[in-house]
Amino acid sequence: MSYTALYRKFRPDTFSEVKGQDHVVRTLQNQIRSGRIGHAYLFCGTRGTGKTSVAKIMAKAVNCENPRDGEPCGTCKSCRAIAAGSSLNVIEIDAASNNGVENIRQIREEVAYSPAEGKYKVYIIDEVHMLSQGAFNALLKTLEEPPSYVIFILATTEAHKVPVTIVSRCQRYEFHRISRQEIADRLSDLLAREGVEADEKAIRCIARKADGGMRDALSLADQCISFYLGEPLTYDKVLNVLGTIDTEEESRLLAEIRSGDVTAVFAHLEEMIYRGRDLSQLIADFTWYLRNVLLVKASDHADDLLDVSEENMEIVLRDAGSVSEDTLIRYIRVLGDLSNQLRYATGKRVVAEVGLLRLCRPQMQTDRLSLAERLDRLEEKLSSGAFVPASQGSGDTNPSAGGYGQAEAAEETAKAKHGKQYDIPTPEDLKLIRSQWKGIVSGIDNPRLRNLLQIADLMFSPEEGSDQLIIVFHDFQGETYTKNPGPVTGFLEELILEKTGKHIRIRMIVSAEKEQQRNTLIAVSVEEAAREHIHMPLEIEEDED
Repeated sequence: MSYTALYRKFRPDTFSEVKGQDHVVRTLQNQIRSGRIGHAYLFCGTRGTGKTSVAKIMAKAVNCENPRDGEPCGTCKSCRAIAAGSSLNVIEIDAASNNGVENIRQIREEVAYSPAEGKYKVYIIDEVHMLSQGAFNALLKTLEEPPSYVIFILATTEAHKVPVTIVSRCQRYEFHRISRQEIADRLSDLLAREGVEADEKAIRCIARKADGGMRDALSLADQCISFYLGEPLTYDKVLNVLGTIDTEEESRLLAEIRSGDVTAVFAHLEEMIYRGRDLSQLIADFTWYLRNVLLVKASDHADDLLDVSEENMEIVLRDAGSVSEDTLIRYIRVLGDLSNQLRYATGKRVVAEVGLLRLCRPQMQTDRLSLAERLDRLEEKLSSGAFVPASQGSGDTNPSAGGYGQAEAAEETAKAKHGKQYDIPTPEDLKLIRSQWKGIVSGIDNPRLRNLLQIADLMFSPEEGSDQLIIVFHDFQGETYTKNPGPVTGFLEELILEKTGKHIRIRMIVSAEKEQQRNTLIAVSVEEAAREHIHMPLEIEEDED
């Protein structure tokens, strides 16, 4: 006997076996129980969510000789004939290959004859959006007023392509993507029936890859079982068959990109290609991982939105604490463009390498997010002491000898310049102030100033002892406060001190100066770094543009 694929072998035979579509199943069962059966239905949803299966179950239920609470019995002559595909009362039509006017005219001729056995003739038209405009027009009248013994069930994955004149004549049901948990539970049950041993992590990996489609999940499971025939299914084996990468590898790739280590990134890509990973799938998986990291960073309740294990959640949380939102958004945008390029590229590897290089080198782009990332990296290096002038770095840091370390020298510079004690800000201070910024400015009575400050950008300057917070206004009305900043900055300094315990000096600018300010900060830090490492006279020319 020939082998039957899992998705065909375990196709639902009753409404109770349908997973993830309770809103559809319950409505149809109530209609069948009460006799309020419609004449036309439109089932919409992504592939593998049960549209055709539910249509066949309904065809059995309305023709069943012994229905039980809206369910087909499955044992009567009508149910067995429909299950075997030999019933004359159920006509399945593939609109992709039968999309002409003549095909619909044939249906119009057939509906004139009542069923020889059973109560209803059920026409199931799959992928109905593929019908031609003429075929839709030919179907209109029949669909609106069919004989009492005819039911039309139209199924489509692209409901927006179905004319509204057709949709308005049908009861429309949206089939949702099936949750990963429901798919994983169903897979565990079916694999146990098949006598296949599989660990939970492997099953969840298949469920994630299925992307809400039960049929896809069963097909992927079938593929993995065939590759490792007679062997237990493990997580690593599933990764190997499906060509995906795990969370730890995605985290390692992100760390390599963040460090700007192009050699390590390319070596990682080489390793993935050698292991048979599909480049398009690799980029899609990595993009999804960055989405999870961004979601954790942007939401206080991301645990409810992410379907990941506790072990993987720890990795995501760790990465969320080390990457800014702007950087993650830039990465996702670049990877989105890369995915589109890979779809049509002949040299996919070269295209992928160029895309990953753009992630490692934000200076290759001049958009706002790239400049923000460059500034963030410089701030990290400044705070870690990577750019320490030789006169400070080589001096005696022993207080008894009259020398100072880097932090002490910067603090003394701030004292001398401003006549009072200011805290030396760090990237952590900036994150703290940003997170509490709306609460800080909520204490301002002037509504216009309060609104301007709420939508302003915040950044630290490495100039003048690295002790000032720059507020960048996005509205020209901010010029009013930049011309006479004293009262506002003094008040804000007190508010920040009250809320955060940090005494930070404030400077205000308007957005027209923002890009110039960023480029100045970058140029100053790069020049300082270059002089430190090259140890020779340098002249850095500014771009006249």
